[in-house]
Amino acid sequence: MCRGFVLGGGVTGLSAGAASGLPVFEAEEVPGGICSSYYVRPGETTRLHVSPRDGEAYRFEMGGGHWIFGGDPAVLQYLRQTAPMGTYARRSGVWFADEKLYVPYPLQNHLRYLGADLAAKALEEMSNLTDRRAATMEEWLQGSFGQTLCEKFFVPFHELYTAGLYKSIAPQDAYKSPGGLGLAIRGAFSSAPAVGYNIKFLYPQEGLDALTRRMAERCTIKYGCEVVAIDVRAKAVHFKDGSELGYENLLCTLPLNKTLQMAGLSVDEPNAPYTSVLVLNIGGIRGSECPDDHWLYHPRTRAGFHRVGFYSNVDRSFLPRSSQERGDRVSIYVEKAFPGGCRPEEAEIQRYGQAVVEELRAWGFIESAEVVDPTWIDVAYTWSYPNSNWKQKALRLLEDHGIFMIGRYGRWTFQGIADSIRDGFYAGASFRNS
Repeated sequence: MCRGFVLGGGVTGLSAGAASGLPVFEAEEVPGGICSSYYVRPGETTRLHVSPRDGEAYRFEMGGGHWIFGGDPAVLQYLRQTAPMGTYARRSGVWFADEKLYVPYPLQNHLRYLGADLAAKALEEMSNLTDRRAATMEEWLQGSFGQTLCEKFFVPFHELYTAGLYKSIAPQDAYKSPGGLGLAIRGAFSSAPAVGYNIKFLYPQEGLDALTRRMAERCTIKYGCEVVAIDVRAKAVHFKDGSELGYENLLCTLPLNKTLQMAGLSVDEPNAPYTSVLVLNIGGIRGSECPDDHWLYHPRTRAGFHRVGFYSNVDRSFLPRSSQERGDRVSIYVEKAFPGGCRPEEAEIQRYGQAVVEELRAWGFIESAEVVDPTWIDVAYTWSYPNSNWKQKALRLLEDHGIFMIGRYGRWTFQGIADSIRDGFYAGASFRNS
């Protein structure tokens, strides 16, 4: 029996392994989880774990654009010492494709882009909103932004972003849609200051793969170790290859719902909902109308995606080396949400990829695609039902069996890379001498 170990070699697991000295078990053959980079040459389909020697490949992220925002100063210092970091000021907006209308993010602070009549109506509604308790995200959106802005953007966008869950889930992550009548009024007539949790962000100059590899060098990490079951009575973890390992305590970064299921445990409340995301990474020839933004939100698209991000607008190192100076190519990620676990068939994914490429071409964002590479993120965004105690009960139940959940998915909360690393260091240090 092992005194303890860490399940999951994402950024939380890597930092927990470094702080605790416990071994880390990772299902894949590389570290980082969804926060890792990979490379694909133009016109090819093979994923490379490292950039080819000639540099002629697109760089993508497993889970779409993972930029490092916020974070404890000590954690940010650790990141800078581990890998050189670039610092970026956010450029993002909302794209109404049917109108060919661009509005900077956040939309509610740039109402002048929507026209005087709509802006006046939206401001009138926002000024008459009353402070009412909102049980669902839908109610929170209506109570924060009013009917006009909800019909224009917030409702159709959240229908896509939450795969329809916004009508039944509790409000959360309000900082993603910062409100305030004062800034809305200011933005209706002149420029408003940038607001939000990701005004500035960091990104490793050599890619997330360089950061996670260096983090992994500070751990004892075992790859290809996919967990299939946890026997809480025998206190043993069973792996896909048929092996098993006993434990006294576990630090687990795997999704809370999946861990509960693998442990054969349940609580007396409905499981919290989640959304899966199909990330489509695209490398292609840059179109004449391709924006300079880092990402755009979309309330209505023919293919059903809700966000398009432009890796290479953050840093041209995402492009094949021959295009980095010219900027004639573009590296893109496209996100489409699904109800949790409802993965489409491969043929449907192929059709969807073709539809996305055609839509991006119609907008002038790309001329043609050289790489179209999909990744399914099964547990991508986690949510809760109003007044639910499922998460708290699940965490306590697992703790009773010596399983301590850490990180974004382990603790069923939205947070960025820096906060996930902080969680790993904190939990790992607690188990250093266990």
